[in-house]
Formats: sequence, C-alpha cells, structure tokens
Amino acid sequence: MAPHASAAATPSLRFPHPPSATGLASPLAGGCGGFRVRFHPSRRGWGMQGRRDAGSHVPRVGSFLGGVFGGGGRDDGEATRKKYADTVARINAMEPEVSALSDADLRARTAALQERARAGESLDSLLPEAFAVVREASKRVLGLRPFDVQLIGGMVLHKGEIAEMKTGEGKTLVAILPAYLNALSGKGVHVVTVNDYLARRDCEWVGQVPRFLGLQVGLIQQNMTPEQRRENYSCDITYVTNSELGFDYLRDNLAMTVDELVLRNFNYCVIDEVDSILIDEARTPLIISGLAEKPSDRYYKAAKIAEAFERDIHYTVDEKQRNVLLTEQGYADAEEILDINDLYDPREQWASYVLNAIKAKELFLKDVNYIVRSKEVLIVDEFTGRVMAGRRWSDGLHQAIEAKEGVPIQNETITLASISYQNFFLQFPKLCGMTGTAATESQEFESIYKLKVTVVPTNKPMIRKDDSDVVFRATNGKWRAVLVEISRMNKVGRPVLVGTTSVEQSESLSEQLREAGIPHEVLNAKPENVEREAEIVAQSGRLGAVTIATNMAGRGTDIILGGNAEFMARLKLREILMPRVVNPIDGVIVSKKQMPPRKTWKTNESLFPCELSKETLSSVKDAVEVAVKEWGEKSLSELEAEERLSYSCEKGPTRDDIIANLRNAFMKIADEYKVYTEEEKKKVITAGGLHVVGTERHESRRIDNQLRGRSGRQGDPGSSRFFLSLEDNIFRIFGGDRIQGLMQAFRVEDLPIESKMLTRALDEAQRKVENYFFDIRKQLFEYDEVLNSQRDRVYAERRRALASDSLESLIVEYAELTMDDILEANIGPDTLKENWDLSKLIAKLQQYCYLLDDLTPELLESKTSSYEDLRGYLRKRGREAYFQKAEIVEKQAPGLMKEAERFLILSNIDRLWKEHLQALKFVQQAVGLRGYAQRDPLIEYKLEGYNLFLDMMAQIRRNVIYSVYQFKPVVKNQEEEKTQNKGSKKKVDKVQEKCEEQFMIQMRCGGFYWDTASICSFLLELWVLQANFARQPSTLFLV
Repeated sequence: MAPHASAAATPSLRFPHPPSATGLASPLAGGCGGFRVRFHPSRRGWGMQGRRDAGSHVPRVGSFLGGVFGGGGRDDGEATRKKYADTVARINAMEPEVSALSDADLRARTAALQERARAGESLDSLLPEAFAVVREASKRVLGLRPFDVQLIGGMVLHKGEIAEMKTGEGKTLVAILPAYLNALSGKGVHVVTVNDYLARRDCEWVGQVPRFLGLQVGLIQQNMTPEQRRENYSCDITYVTNSELGFDYLRDNLAMTVDELVLRNFNYCVIDEVDSILIDEARTPLIISGLAEKPSDRYYKAAKIAEAFERDIHYTVDEKQRNVLLTEQGYADAEEILDINDLYDPREQWASYVLNAIKAKELFLKDVNYIVRSKEVLIVDEFTGRVMAGRRWSDGLHQAIEAKEGVPIQNETITLASISYQNFFLQFPKLCGMTGTAATESQEFESIYKLKVTVVPTNKPMIRKDDSDVVFRATNGKWRAVLVEISRMNKVGRPVLVGTTSVEQSESLSEQLREAGIPHEVLNAKPENVEREAEIVAQSGRLGAVTIATNMAGRGTDIILGGNAEFMARLKLREILMPRVVNPIDGVIVSKKQMPPRKTWKTNESLFPCELSKETLSSVKDAVEVAVKEWGEKSLSELEAEERLSYSCEKGPTRDDIIANLRNAFMKIADEYKVYTEEEKKKVITAGGLHVVGTERHESRRIDNQLRGRSGRQGDPGSSRFFLSLEDNIFRIFGGDRIQGLMQAFRVEDLPIESKMLTRALDEAQRKVENYFFDIRKQLFEYDEVLNSQRDRVYAERRRALASDSLESLIVEYAELTMDDILEANIGPDTLKENWDLSKLIAKLQQYCYLLDDLTPELLESKTSSYEDLRGYLRKRGREAYFQKAEIVEKQAPGLMKEAERFLILSNIDRLWKEHLQALKFVQQAVGLRGYAQRDPLIEYKLEGYNLFLDMMAQIRRNVIYSVYQFKPVVKNQEEEKTQNKGSKKKVDKVQEKCEEQFMIQMRCGGFYWDTASICSFLLELWVLQANFARQPSTLFLV
C-alpha cells in the first residue's frame, strides 16, 4: 500500500343478483340491497340514503386527482395522431411496393438501408422505408400487421421519448420498429424488459422479425457464461433484463482482463415497462457485493432481545420512514441483558444488531416482504410480487431476518461496486421507453431523465368502466364485500382478477374462496405458483375464471377473453416435447446446498379447453418423435429447447423440416382449442368482460391504473372497482389526523362510506405517498450523482489500465506524482533551503523504493539549488528506478512486468474504491444530522465526498508505485520445483488456495465466479506480494 501525505362470526353482506348478465352493477355502486351510510360534515350528523338507480355511479374526479375515485378527462393521444399523420401516410403509401417483394428482396432492403446509414444518411430519413419493411416482415413472420397507432408508437420511441400505450395495444411489437431502425447504424440496440421470461419471450417471438430481415438478435439470461453474454451483446439487437444489464456493467468494471469484458459501447435503449424500472426500482441501487467476515452469533442474541421487547415500551416504530428507535427503557434493558456499559460503544457495536433485529420483527414481515424457501430468506418484489433471486438486504438486515426465522445465517457482505438505475440508464446517448401508465409520473421522467411522455392513441376506443371506489371503516368489512363481489361475478360467468398487495393477503382470500366453493387460481411469489405463472395468466380470461394475483401490475402478459388458444397449444406441445429433449443437467449453475427438483413441464389438465382428438394427438407425438431422432434424446439445454419450441410455435418461414413438422402439430392443437375459446370469448363478452377487483391502494395512482388496465384490452368490455378500508396501510400510515378522525366517526364495519371529506382525505393520503417516495428517489439520484462523477473517473482510469497494451506512461506518471507527494509532505515548497530535512526525506524515499539506496543529503545538495530543482531531480530518479525495476523483472520472467503492472493497478483501484464506497456510506448517514445546524446535508456530502475522492485517487497511485518498486517475482528452475513439490506441495496448495480465495471474494459477482486462472496467469509468482499486502494497512504514510 502506498503512504499517506500526512499523519368471532359476523353476518355477511347481502346483495341481490342482477336480472341479467349484462349491465352488472357492483354491489356497492347502486346494486346494494341495503343502505349506504352518508356522513354530512356540515350537519355533523348521519343520514340514510336509499340506493341509487342500477348502473349509476359516483362522478369521477378530474385528471389531476386521477386516482382514488376514478379516472377523469385526460390526453387521449389525438394530438399525437395528428403530429405523425404525414409520416404514417408515407409508410402506408409504400406498402403495395414492399408487399410485392420476395423474401430475398425484402431481406436485401436491410443491407441497402445499412449502407445508406453508414454513408451518413440520417435515421430520420430512413424511417418511413425501414418501418414499411418491418411491417411487411411482421406480416410474413408473425401474421401480424402493425396498426397505424403502433407505427406512431415506434416513431415516439425513435425520437427518444416515453410512449404511453394502453395494455393490449401491442407494445412488444412496437419495440422492434425503432430497434430495427437504430440497429442499422451498426452500433447496437438494447431492448430492456423486467424479467428473464419476458426477455426470452420477446426475443423468441418478435425477435424473429429482425432475424428474418438479416439482423442478429441476441438474448441475455441469468445463468449465461461470460462468453455467451459477450456473443449476445455483440448482436445488432439484444434483449436483456434491467438487472442483468446493470450487473454486467458493474462486472465489466471489476474485470481483470480485456477478455472478461462482455458489453459493447452503449448506443440506443428501449425500456419496456419503463415506469417499473426507472421509477419503482429507482429506490434500490444495483450493488455487487463480496463476502466479508463470517456471520456473528450476535444476530441470534439480538433476535432474542427483539422478541422479548415490547412495542412502545422498549422501542417505537415509524412505519412511514421504516425506522425504529429505542426508548430509554429499551436502552437500559438491552445494556443489562448484554452486560455492557454502552450500546453504541464503537468497540462493541451492538446497536446495529439490536436495531436490525427490531426492524426485522416489526417492518419486514414473512409472506409480505419475503418468503422462506429451503431454509433461505428470499426477498419478494413489492411491485411485481416475484421473488428477487440473488438479492439481499444490506447492512446486516438480511442476516437479522435470517436469525428471526431461525434459518442459517449467510456471510455478511461488503459493497464492491454500485450504481443507481437513474445514473446507469442516463449513460445511453439515446434512451426511450414504453408503458401503459406514465402520464401521472411525467414530471419525474422529465426532471430526472429528460424524457418527454407522449400518449399514443388506442387502435379501438376503450370501453372499460372504472367504477368508483368502495370504502369501509375496517378491513373485515372490506374483505367480506370483496368475497361477495367475486361470488356475484362468478355466478354470471365473468372472469375476475383480484389484485392483492401481499402473499399473505392472497393466501387468506384463497382460503375464503375455498370455503365458499369458488374455484380459483393464485399467482404470487410462492414457488408452487411461480412455476405455473404462464398457464395461470393464459386462462385468466376464461368463462368464470377467478385469479388472485399479488401485485399483478407490470407482469407483461395480456389476459385474453375466452383464454389464449395459441398459448395453451404451446403449453401442450411443450409438455410433450421438453421431457424428451432436455438434458436434466444442462449446465445451469445451481446452489451447492441442494439440487433443484427435476422439472416435468406437466401442465394442469384443467387449463386446456378440451381433450385433443386422437388424430391430432397422434400427429403431435409423431412430430416429436422425429425431432427426438434428429436432435437426440435428452441432448439439449433448457434454453436451446425453449428457443426451438418458440420457433415451432410461430408463423414465420422456415427451411428446417423438424421445425416445420412441429409447427404443423402446433397449429393443429391451436385450431382445436380455438373452436372452444372463440365460443367462450363470445360468452365472456356478453357477460361483461373481465372484472378487476382492487383490494388496496398502491403507493402511486399509476400502479392502480396498471391493475385496472388488465381489463378492457383492444376495445373489449370490462370493468374495475377498488375496495378500500381506512385501516389499509397507505391510509393508516400516511392518512394523518383526518383519517384517524374519520375512523373514530364511522362505527359500522360492514357498510360502505360515502363522504366528500373522505374523498379528499383518501386522495390527499395517496398524494402524500407519491410525493414521499418521489422525494426518496430524487434524493437517491442527487446523492448518487455525486458518486457518479467519481465512478466515471475511477472506471475510466480502470478501463485505461485494462485496455492499454503498454502501461509504462501511466506508471511513470504515478512515479512522478508520488515523488511530488513525498517531497511536499516532508519539505514544503515554502520551506527555506537551510531548513530542509534531507535525511528524513531520503529515509521516506528509500522506504518506498530500495533502488534509491544511493541517495545521500550530500548528493541532493550537490544536484539541486532550489525546491523546483529538487522536485525535478526526484522525478527523474523515480522514472529511472521504475525502468531499472522493469529491466530486473524482465530478465527474470519476460513479459511478467506488464502483467504485474496491470494487476497492481486494477487490484488497488478495486480495493480502495470498495473502501471509498463504505466511507461515503458513513458520510451520507452522518451529514443528515448537520441539517439541525442549518447546513445543507447534500452540500456537506459533496464537499466531504470530493475530499475523500482526491485522497483515494492519490492513494491508488501511491499504492501502485510502491508495489511496483517493492515486488519480487519468485522464479524457480524445474529441478528445484520438483524437489520442493515433494516436501511442500500441501503448503503451496494452501498458499494458492488462499490467493484464489482472496480473488474469489473480490470477484464474486451476481451469483457466479469469474475464472481465477483467466484473471491472473501469474498468480503464484505474486503470492509473496499479496501476502505482504495482507500485512500492510490500507494507507501507507508519506512522512
């Protein structure tokens, strides 16, 4: 290291059943058989209001409020339609000409467009022809002709804006229009989705279009090797999840050789469900962690203390800030139990363990925030309801939850690299996105990402009816009303989608439905449900289907009325094909603790609308037999088999006879299923379409609108209604005194409440939540911007070292600057010559570099007459010492010096950057208190962060040059090595194992390890140096 410069049962609600299947009124919108309670604030009394006429509903609040009681007037996209009308007309005018082209001629258009793009023609001028070509290819490959509004969506995306397109309007197909156009430049396009399933689905489905047109289309999946990632990222268009892309960026900046880099330079990025990624996930930065020390038994002790402590006696809970504080009694009792004098004693540091244990008890709940599976605590994404595999809470919180649940505590971690989604995606020169709900967050998109939100018109008018909300005093009344609503809709055959906000709620409602005898499906983070997600969604629109989904919003799969015949056909073909061709052990990285259960791909038979005829089943089995003979029995990886299955289930042209046979089988299955699903669709439409039931308000109106948007796709009928309670978390935590007052005023649990005061209070509560979380995201962005400028500088220095063929100039620069540092630390520029302490200076110089052993005070006095002369002379000696050392090393081991320099620069950057991240974390926590002293915490953070950064950069170069001067390669001849190996092989193995373990810890990224051998081929030669590093402090002093 280099030196430092200075020192019980309740009667259920009864609702009459409607006289017909059409025009259904929700139980509490006028179809209620009882009375509605109305509170008149002005008269301070109660009144009983008879029910309204059937079909009437509360007028909806306007677009600004937008949320708690309905939608209101808003931009319908007509202005956008007019803006792009001329370009759409030009594309449509090309259609006859393009349609007449052969497949070969259509593909040839790609090469011609690429040539024009390389010649300097703007992509804007290529847009009409490119879009016309993609539209025609889509017709031929997918059997889908993009509508004019989809062309408009593509133009909005190409312009670098966010396109708001309603559910079912074909956003997935829209993405390939600008992706194809921007890929013509040859600089690459990333299409980002929220999970691996959607990335694979989109790549295998719509990705066929650019593939048909001659472009390369890549796919990134979680368990791919670096080689596979590099190959797929080099394609013209790459489908990838936001987390995989972000972690690959961080891993690239931890790489030890150029060969480990997988990403190409960023160019153009299309983000699907852009609000989910840039807003919902923006509060959580991407972090790559390495293993730190082994877990302490203090977690178990702290968990026992938390279990014994009582809320409001030993501690208080702030649910809004998600924080806990110990009371005076809590402090005293904790110190007594632990037999310590001070809970915050830095030598003991018990406070963090106790506070995390209380947080785990009060704020992080099983089956809400996480689930326990195979003795492992798995985080549940609050926005999607999915398990976030590989993610862990930081700062000891995850370990505290593991102690609470009594499962094995995993090692603590330390941050190696991190970045927020905001700053990560802002690295793209051109960024755009699409979603069904973005307008409510347009201010945030524009202020942080400089992205304009443009509403794209729907192809067909939306006729979904969003009924006004039903509000109860207590949750018991709300859930009884939800059960009645589901029962009523189910009896007339309407499919129902019920949105819940936690696994716990979905399981509870499922139990109630079972008791009521209502068949249903549950879609939540439980593993048995996750495996069946695709089939559950595929049947959610069928006659009488009831689906309970935890945070369904943003799942990316449309619910088709009557059922999705083609998707069901794919599942049936998959069920027959996959067990025959997939190798049970296909190289996927699995946990060392246990092997995964054998996959069967068996689908619940109740999903399928009918049994296949013997003729169809026989032809399917024959096609599968032919495929097995050609591909081999159990010879493919799951990813390879899924890709071939996908090609078999599409309509594009193919020259592969095996795929063609499977495709014929698929079409036969789909045709038989369509007979039933089309008939069922008519019945569902007659009944009123899909009915969405919301059971709790989310933190944003946008997420509520996503849930509503599952109904009424492509002009289908449908309806939605939210059932709320004043005890819901959002109103209980953020509602304030007004909600508390209303809860005291309303005493009846089972009757819905209608009040203008309540309307305003609930709307205000939701706006508070939106503003609160926006402030959190904004603060994270502001603080990460400080770190981002530093990150860019460090990563640029690292990339410079990684990519350079020769590091000589960089090391020489380090040597000269280090000589300057030592000189300034020991003899300042303002010190008179007669006061120079040359002996002290020489001692420090020789401590750094043993090759300067000829320096004496007399020599320095004879060579210099001023401070600048001394500075120049020492710089010269620093350079000469480096060249002398390089010559010595090259004689012993040719080529080693260059590799050693690279290794030393990269390892020092990584280690000190890791320590810098930890230091900045502490600074960020500390500056918050300075607000009480009327000082801006952000400015304080910037100042301290800047000073820490300068110190770190100086320390990197000092550590590197010190290591270059000091290290000595160990070179042995073969006879010596054979003799020593006989007697001390175990010792060598132990040293190598220790070095490799250190590298593993440093390079552990995203669930798999980089190959140590490829990181550093000269690992053994440097083990002595590494051992020296381990004994030295992080900072070497210059004085």
